[in-house]
Amino acid sequence: MNTRRNFIKKTAAGSAAVTLGGLVLPQMGYGNILGANNRLNVAVIGVRSRAKAHVIAIHQDPNAKILYNCDVDDVIIAEHNEWCQKNIGYIPKVEKDFRKILDDKKVDAVFIATPEHWHAPMAIMALQAGKHVYVEKPCSHNPHENELLVAAQKKYGKKVQMGNQQRSAHSSILAVKEIKEGIIGEVYKGEAYYSNNRGSIGIGNKVDVPKTLDWDLWQGPAPREDFRDNIHPYNWHWFRTWGTGELHNNGTHEIDVCRWALGVDLPDSVTSFGGKYTYQDDWEFADNQQVTFKYGADKFITWTGHSRGVIKPDQPGRGATIYGSKGTITLSRNAYELYNLDGSLIKKVEEGVESATTNTQGMGGLDVNHVHNFFDAIREDKIQNSPIADASISTMLCHLGNIAQDVGRTINIDTATGKIKNDAEAMSHWTREYEQGWEPKI
Repeated sequence: MNTRRNFIKKTAAGSAAVTLGGLVLPQMGYGNILGANNRLNVAVIGVRSRAKAHVIAIHQDPNAKILYNCDVDDVIIAEHNEWCQKNIGYIPKVEKDFRKILDDKKVDAVFIATPEHWHAPMAIMALQAGKHVYVEKPCSHNPHENELLVAAQKKYGKKVQMGNQQRSAHSSILAVKEIKEGIIGEVYKGEAYYSNNRGSIGIGNKVDVPKTLDWDLWQGPAPREDFRDNIHPYNWHWFRTWGTGELHNNGTHEIDVCRWALGVDLPDSVTSFGGKYTYQDDWEFADNQQVTFKYGADKFITWTGHSRGVIKPDQPGRGATIYGSKGTITLSRNAYELYNLDGSLIKKVEEGVESATTNTQGMGGLDVNHVHNFFDAIREDKIQNSPIADASISTMLCHLGNIAQDVGRTINIDTATGKIKNDAEAMSHWTREYEQGWEPKI
């Protein structure tokens, strides 16, 4: 076991690597060290884009096997099967209904990369079936599901890891360690940002459901709606029935990094400004948004989201900056930079493996690190980099940001529970309407 740990430390430091599509990934080749009793059988559910990153990361562990590809769209499955044959050398068994996968006792863990309205309900059902769960961010569609998922993990005792993969970035881990040791003095501000230039999603037309798509199962716990031509496979992100907007879609990552670096959990208050300023289309969330999370009298986190419209002057796509009384640290998925108060660069620590930042797959070395941390937690009860009890707090911050935006005022938070104080209108956003028979329960 000591030999294995030493090997992992060396490979994690970048002593071995492979490439895929121009990205450099760590090579986690410890299959000869692990025994058969450490082999993990997994299923990947929702296989269009982020699942590609999951598959590559899983495949880096020779003692893990993907038993199932699961998706409700036959076209997506066909494309993914071809991709799997090319990139991992085999095609897992195909299943359209994830519930059949949960019935298979050979499956140890599931990876969930579905639309967001499925994340928590599916994760809870998987836990009830005795599976470990790797669930993409955000881990819930609303605060009520957040609470349920954390309670379900505690009740059923399986590992649940959220896909906020920068928690497994060695450069970020080092930066947070040094921040806690006082390298930039007393930290007071975390500044998270995301910028993109998404186009219009248009006005959807009601059309027949494609024969290749199980629209009923796609909707699952969500109230039933007619199929329209601008929802599937990606633009569901911008509809409240299924998505949670850019604050969750991308803000979760950098807000999580800021919270981690500042050593804070739930805020005292949340304020959001912004709106939908660009195209006249079906997009239902703010496309430009500024959120502030206040912690006591001396710490705060901001998130600036610019989803649509050309950004001038040009800005980096995403990142986080941590401000302290003696200096500043910038953190991305690929590097950590330390600056003096005068802005001069003191040092830069490269991650050593590259990760994509603004495309829909987000593939890279951090996925490999994060998935293998999840596997080590299952095999050895190793400490998780993003256990759901902690990861759900970052998701909750994003829920609170959207609620503050919706009600148009600062909301005050009970830091013990996350619930909103003395504001019935804001608390009316705590849960959602579910399709009868699909309500998540633990």
